[in-house]
Amino acid sequence: MTPRIQPYTEDAQGLPFTPLSAQEAQALRESQPPISLMRVLMAQAVVGILAALVAGALTGRQSVAISTGYGALSAFLPTLVFARGMTSRFSSLNAYTSLIGFFVWEMVKLAVCFVMLFTANRWVENLSWLALLAGLVLTMKVNWLALTCKSVFQSKAKVRTI
Repeated sequence: MTPRIQPYTEDAQGLPFTPLSAQEAQALRESQPPISLMRVLMAQAVVGILAALVAGALTGRQSVAISTGYGALSAFLPTLVFARGMTSRFSSLNAYTSLIGFFVWEMVKLAVCFVMLFTANRWVENLSWLALLAGLVLTMKVNWLALTCKSVFQSKAKVRTI
């Protein structure tokens, strides 16, 4: 006979732990609505376009604007591929396929980004690596902005109950 595993009664700091009731869990879900994926992607696109326009206006060089735009695209396009992959049916079957899907699509995202950066010199004439890096970093930082300013990026959809 196998011994029964006792549930945790303390957290990592030794404080007492009590699980949430169904009502408390529902209230917690409603107080923290999910972030809209489409809003984050649209914000990345807007930031990338604005970064390219500002870079072009500040320097007066079209190659700098295109380099900044390509850097932004190097962050936006892989994120778009990742988001599409993570919202597929396979990635949402259960927790296991969701975890595997996350790792697979993250690898695809990194590969697309690396290929875009590796081939940037072929696609962009008079490439400015500094401008490309600026566009890349600014566009990637939108993800952190979405986490810190959740009210702007929250989904209007109702939270599903279990």
